[in-house]
Amino acid sequence: MVSAGDFRNGVTFEMDGAVYQIIEFQHVKPGKGAAFVRTKIRDVIGGGVTERTFNPSDKFPTAYIERREMAYSYSDGGLYYFMDGETYDMIPVNESDLPDSFKFVKEDFVCKILSYKGNVFGVEPPTTVVLQITKADPGVRGDTATNVTKPATLETGAEIKVPLFINEGETVIVDTRTGDYVSRA
Repeated sequence: MVSAGDFRNGVTFEMDGAVYQIIEFQHVKPGKGAAFVRTKIRDVIGGGVTERTFNPSDKFPTAYIERREMAYSYSDGGLYYFMDGETYDMIPVNESDLPDSFKFVKEDFVCKILSYKGNVFGVEPPTTVVLQITKADPGVRGDTATNVTKPATLETGAEIKVPLFINEGETVIVDTRTGDYVSRA
């Protein structure tokens, strides 16, 4: 059990049948009236963010989110299969539980599988990935204004913006959180 007075950033707890994580918290002691805790909480499974106030004496059961590193193996229809490197178990994940940043993941990349009470609800891809460019238009000579970019297609099929000097066949580092080009590999 965790009390609202002990809330800190990152704490996960169960409330009304849902799992929440504290994004921001603030203990408020007004000059008149009782103290309270003002929080910004995120529904871990649903993804929604709400603001809520709690009495510091409110108690909630602690929720333990399991994060396991697993390698992406293959997809079959709407299911994506991940393999545990220790037990070699294959775990299927629905396409709806994958984030938008999963478009940068190819086979054998290690991702973090998020589960609560044995139910998988999310996948965290690696922060940066090294991918090859399969299609990129040549840069136009003389088009040298600062930060000029062109579209490029990666080996996973995802499209990103790259600088003009990047050519087809080169490998680049991509930040999966933003989908931005970082550097050459």
